[in-house]
Amino acid sequence: MNLPFFIARRYLFARKSRSVINVISGITIAGIALASMAMICTLSVFNGFHSLMESLFTDFDPDLKVVSARGKVFDPISDMPGRMDSLHCVSAVTCSLEEQAMIRYGTSQCIVTVKGVEDNVCDVYGLDKTLRGSGEFILKDNVCDYAVLGIGVMTSLNCGFQPAYPYTIYAPKRGVRVNMSNPTANFNSADVFSPGLIFQVNQQPYDDTYIIVSMEMARRLFGYEHEVSSMDIRLSDGYSVRRAKKEIQEMLGDGFVVQDRYEQQADVFKVVKLEKLVSYLFLTFILLIACFNIIGSLIMLMVEKEDDTAILGSMGLSGDSTSRIFVYDGLLISAVGALAGLIVGVTVALLQQHLKFIPLGANGNFIVDYYPVCVKLSDVTAVMVTVMLVTLLSVWPVRRIADRFIKSKGESEY
Repeated sequence: MNLPFFIARRYLFARKSRSVINVISGITIAGIALASMAMICTLSVFNGFHSLMESLFTDFDPDLKVVSARGKVFDPISDMPGRMDSLHCVSAVTCSLEEQAMIRYGTSQCIVTVKGVEDNVCDVYGLDKTLRGSGEFILKDNVCDYAVLGIGVMTSLNCGFQPAYPYTIYAPKRGVRVNMSNPTANFNSADVFSPGLIFQVNQQPYDDTYIIVSMEMARRLFGYEHEVSSMDIRLSDGYSVRRAKKEIQEMLGDGFVVQDRYEQQADVFKVVKLEKLVSYLFLTFILLIACFNIIGSLIMLMVEKEDDTAILGSMGLSGDSTSRIFVYDGLLISAVGALAGLIVGVTVALLQQHLKFIPLGANGNFIVDYYPVCVKLSDVTAVMVTVMLVTLLSVWPVRRIADRFIKSKGESEY
């Protein structure tokens, strides 16, 4: 039996002669518990927002996206060493061509990103889930071309779902000298109609800047023949994204880059991860302050148990073992607080995840009406490890204090 640990456990739960020691110990346990609970809840909320954004981008981003490592566009027929649809991990493939242009409607105009897509675009990602309006998703017919605008672009042009006349898109001509005497000769232009639909992804980079046209129309506008800016891939059900990415990258070689959804929206997800890290560090600092209360509690416990330590010393217990009693007591205080905080934090997070009892806002202007939460075992483990490390950091001076206290008492008695 570990005698110092056994005595420390009795000291933790025994009633002290000075009630202030119990109060300080209780406050310390409560502080550690609250900090641990706050860390679990905060990290779970960031996980929830991460998952929410991932689900939003699912409707506009493919599972995997292949882009050229050396240029802006490539020819999917002549430049690629193999066919994507020959791989078992690939369920559907489509190509897209993106370039910036200017769109004008009446007296309103704005800079947009024109995204040319093929007919099977909805087989690769859920673009059809983002459409709003009463029209039919069509990008070309035998008479004219159509364009589906983002809701932010529609607002900027003030054109509504059913504009009275077509939009005009202007794009700089490629490979020609600028004609300053006739500026309009420097641009290709095309008139496109609205099919009575817009799209809404609830993400500003898409809603406020993108318009969708047919691949043929985009190539005519930007002066390309067969080139595309990306090849978009939908994976087979149950196939690992990491494994599929590795297989496709090995087939294509160094001339292409295969991006998953996180890499396609690297800036957005990096911001979320950075905010999560900053919140974690801030709460760790609060936890550190709470843990340093242990030192005051243990010093007062040493003073109260002065006679007990003298008796233990006369019975043959070494000074080192006596010091460990107070170290173990500090570790037990931290463990009790951390365990209580983790249980309460995980419980609250799971209740929010399933019952959604904490609203996000009362005005209904948010994408969801409640705080999104996702509890991960890795976060629970990280919080527990953090509490233990911070506790060791704060309790470490206690052993030296206890050694000096026991030594000074021994010398005074002598």
